[in-house]
Amino acid sequence: MSDSIKVPEKTANRKPKWLRVKLPTGEKYKEVRSLVDKYQLHTICESGHCPNMGECWGEGTATFMILGNICTRSCGFCNVATGRPLPVDWDEPDRVAQSILRMKVKHAVITSVDRDDLADGGSILWTETIQAIRRISPLTTMETLIPDFKANTDQLDRIIAAKPEIISHNLETVRRLTRQVRIQAQYDRSLETLTYLKAQGTWRTKSGIMLGLGETEEEVLESMLDLRKANVDVVTMGQYLQPTPKHLPVKEFVHPDVFNRLAEAAKNMGFIHVESGPLVRSSYHAEKHIR
Repeated sequence: MSDSIKVPEKTANRKPKWLRVKLPTGEKYKEVRSLVDKYQLHTICESGHCPNMGECWGEGTATFMILGNICTRSCGFCNVATGRPLPVDWDEPDRVAQSILRMKVKHAVITSVDRDDLADGGSILWTETIQAIRRISPLTTMETLIPDFKANTDQLDRIIAAKPEIISHNLETVRRLTRQVRIQAQYDRSLETLTYLKAQGTWRTKSGIMLGLGETEEEVLESMLDLRKANVDVVTMGQYLQPTPKHLPVKEFVHPDVFNRLAEAAKNMGFIHVESGPLVRSSYHAEKHIR
């Protein structure tokens, strides 16, 4: 991409100045931090080393992962362990809901590993988690960042019927790179999933794309158009950062000017909300996406 910094393999860890982040501060952050420590609560914000944790916690937003921490897929960008997952923990929905209540979370983002080992793909526990949050922390709004469930409509229908405010599913990358980046996923299956969610009455749908994996700006624009054709309402775009040396390398650090151009293009395409910047993650400003 133009204006980007190409990354020679031996200097891939040298991040440009626009990727430097300030340490989280603020009274609301400190309050949430103390609750997390006191009750030993688990959030993806921490385990994923999210650069926006302080800002999001300050706004009363946090992200939680359900269905364990072992995934049946092995995406080249993701730091979640791959292998044979443990049995489903049916107490997890109430435990997550209690965490949300204790943390005084206004808007919760729920995500999960892929559970291709389960006949229901994990959709039943997903539904029970949404219902538990509604029961225990009724003022909390929700975004559900779901797997593709292999586009199984019975499984997707369970999530839709639970009526979270937002259902999101990330495209992650452009068509050309999908097989490399998301080994067991399919580009068109993700679009099929997003199309179905909206067609069945989901109030707001959302998807995200990572940049810096070797895609071109034109390919990103094509993917954004594909998302609009699927009637997706919200799009997020952020810089891919390599979790460990075993993961896919960063091909380039995309300049903020490129993110700004893509944001403008996305708005012109008709997305209701657009988040585009080097430090953006799929849950960034999630609380604003229900407005």
